[in-house]
Amino acid sequence: MPMRSWFSGAKLGIFIHYGVYAVDGVAESWSFYTGETTHEQYMKQLGGFTASHYDPAAWADLFARTGARYAVLTTRHHDGVALWDTGHRNLDVVRDTPAGRDLVTGFVEALRARDLKVGLYYSHSDWNHPDYATERHPGPYVVPLNAYSQAEAGTEDPEAWARYLAYRDGQVRELVEQFRPDLLWFDGEWERTEEQWRMDALAGLVLAGNPDTVLNGRMLGHGDYATPEQGTPLRAPDGPWELCLTINDSWGHRPRDRAFKSVRQLVRYFTETIGMGGNLLLAAGPREDGTIPEEQIARMEGLGAWIARHADAVYDTVAGLPAGHHYGPSTLSADRRTLYLVCFDAPRDAVSVRGLRNRVRRVTVLGTGTELGHHVTGGLHEVPGVTWIDAPAAADLDDRATILAVELEGELDLYTGTGRP
Repeated sequence: MPMRSWFSGAKLGIFIHYGVYAVDGVAESWSFYTGETTHEQYMKQLGGFTASHYDPAAWADLFARTGARYAVLTTRHHDGVALWDTGHRNLDVVRDTPAGRDLVTGFVEALRARDLKVGLYYSHSDWNHPDYATERHPGPYVVPLNAYSQAEAGTEDPEAWARYLAYRDGQVRELVEQFRPDLLWFDGEWERTEEQWRMDALAGLVLAGNPDTVLNGRMLGHGDYATPEQGTPLRAPDGPWELCLTINDSWGHRPRDRAFKSVRQLVRYFTETIGMGGNLLLAAGPREDGTIPEEQIARMEGLGAWIARHADAVYDTVAGLPAGHHYGPSTLSADRRTLYLVCFDAPRDAVSVRGLRNRVRRVTVLGTGTELGHHVTGGLHEVPGVTWIDAPAAADLDDRATILAVELEGELDLYTGTGRP
């Protein structure tokens, strides 16, 4: 299916992991799998989840200041606790926590009021559902990671599995019909096959309700884009993609995790990602009361300030130069007539571009407009010379990353061969 045009041009989204796991500050769902906490203690967090200061309009304002064009909320993680008033009930914050209300509607309305695209996360797996086959071992409550061991061992009840799929499909139908999300971000697919999950029917259900919904790759054969996590790939995945990255080392609220990335590091991750044609989905973890920690807000706003100064090099661009043509990331305007070169460090003398066949009309520093001199040296037969751009003055440098806008005569024409022997 064709990718919806808004997604690849958006470049930045915010990933919100919000749920009962924020009460004790433990890992979302996984903490009772790994033994970080017991299943009993994990579930006791239901009694402490208040959402007492939940303000989705403030979230949406923050997302906009960050420069995001979309955001994704965990409507139901593997622990099975839904954040909306679901009619297909297992666990939900409306009936099972002091929050006592639907939290998804406000999120959706706040995003749409700021003209941000709405993404909803939903896990195929529910490790607390009575019809979801799990294994219990001595020690912590666990579910198996060897994809579908119950079915292979013949221990999965077909009738129970059919009931579970009806529950999952019913909840997904609610999300589609009530909220009409622009994007559905599925997870938890690894435990079973595409056929066992009945992904074809699920995709049909979603797209019948809203044919413009973008689906991530964890719909297996029915996804629109790839979702690598926590590390920029060395080679871009085929087709549209999105890097999922945490601000510290955790998806949700973990107050003991102080390993916060600096704004400079986030700018580097971001430019390296968009330079390879991807989006960055930056994860933030609110406290149980709904407030986002100040350390995360500061970094999000710092990234947003940098993006605001360099928006032309960010939104609606495509992947820039291949490795070896410029020593840093780059993006290319949609009309392919302007290259945006990212410089993380202050150039000592000049910035070089190799393999450029086009004549350069002019070069400016993005954000200040200062024009820089440029010239070409060398070149023989079909091999173009090196384009040298004068280093910007100190006053034109950005502390996080400086971008040079290289305006070309015609669309980018790049030499990638080896030349004559």
